[in-house]
Amino acid sequence: MSVFARATASRSSRAVWTGIALAGASALLLTACSTGGTATTPSETAEATADASEALPIAEGERALDLKIGTILPQSGALAFLGPPEEAGVQLGVDEVNEAAAGVNVDVVFRDSGDTTTDTATVSVTDLLSQDVSAIIGAASSGVSKTVIDQIVAANVIQFSPANTSADFTTYNDNGLYWRTAPSDVLQGEVLGNLIADDGNQTLGLIVLNDSYGTGLAKFTKEAFEAAGGEVVAESLFNEGDSSFDAQISEVTAANPDAIALITFDQAKVITPALVGSGFPGNKLYYVDGNLADYSADFAPNLIEGAKGTLPGLDTGSLGDFTDRLLAINADLTDYSYAAESYDAVVLIALAAYAANSTDATEIAKYLQQVSGGSGDGEKVTTYADGVKLLAEGKQIDYDGASGPITFDSNGDPTEATIGIFEFNADNTYSRLPDQ
Repeated sequence: MSVFARATASRSSRAVWTGIALAGASALLLTACSTGGTATTPSETAEATADASEALPIAEGERALDLKIGTILPQSGALAFLGPPEEAGVQLGVDEVNEAAAGVNVDVVFRDSGDTTTDTATVSVTDLLSQDVSAIIGAASSGVSKTVIDQIVAANVIQFSPANTSADFTTYNDNGLYWRTAPSDVLQGEVLGNLIADDGNQTLGLIVLNDSYGTGLAKFTKEAFEAAGGEVVAESLFNEGDSSFDAQISEVTAANPDAIALITFDQAKVITPALVGSGFPGNKLYYVDGNLADYSADFAPNLIEGAKGTLPGLDTGSLGDFTDRLLAINADLTDYSYAAESYDAVVLIALAAYAANSTDATEIAKYLQQVSGGSGDGEKVTTYADGVKLLAEGKQIDYDGASGPITFDSNGDPTEATIGIFEFNADNTYSRLPDQ
């Protein structure tokens, strides 16, 4: 059996995910098996999108737009391992839009986001805004995005994250300028909590990064695990920049949990060997998108064989030649986390610019929901080139990209998403579990 989750979104309220968070499992209907591979959240009602009658008109004709975008993706800091696939996804999107030579020419400026221990993101955003970008793709970290979102929105520029998952952004006062292709942690928490329970664990310990991402995902994981009949017996927080985790490990292992979930970034490189060294079994650890990584060069063989983790996104093996195209951008890629979401961010922005016949961010933002399928009657397209052919005819489109069906709600959140479930191998690499 697969792991399935469903969420209903409403165009009339920017509080939809808050409602889900408060309602817990009653709003996310989820069934799980220990052999599950993915979780998908299709919108269950037409209320997730705007009515066709509410769609903005698309002017017929060709365009000649020069669109400038920037990125604040992690070249340094605790999420630096996500930077290469995300930047490759952005570059691939830019290249393919430009190769289409159809109405929009994109110029991209790459900048570092760092993490919350530095002001790197603020410096990068200031630089990008001085270059009159229409949109900024990033950050990967929800905590970093919170440090710059007000600055970006105040400048009337779009912020589009391929990896932010904090539920806080759903109701954020963003003037309609914040969008994301990654699903809220409401969903990942549901999948993770039910996975841990379905594996037969009755008690759970949590070691959690003390920021909006960590505490939010921990909250939803705990709610799901306890709703499934389990008990969270210990939860210990640490702060970004901490280098020693002995206190957290001692606190959680003292409660003798059946399993421990690490809701961290690359701090897992330090925490994991210390946990296993203390006697906790490596195959009873659970990882999340912030730390699901190739640890073959970091851990002793077999250290976490059998451990599991969750990560939003489709199976890269199902994406045809997408990974080959990414490798043509960066031949050193070994991880593809959020690459598809980054690629789709570029394509969606370009399609919305074409639909709006403008590079003004506020005009582009008006069309982002629509080109994702929010008009309710758009024709399915999977490439920028196919999309602009229809837009040039004044037709509505529904873009489904490398990350899957997207269809934004009025909050800028995707109403459809997939959560993959992974298991670590003997060499501490990880493989996606197949749907059962």
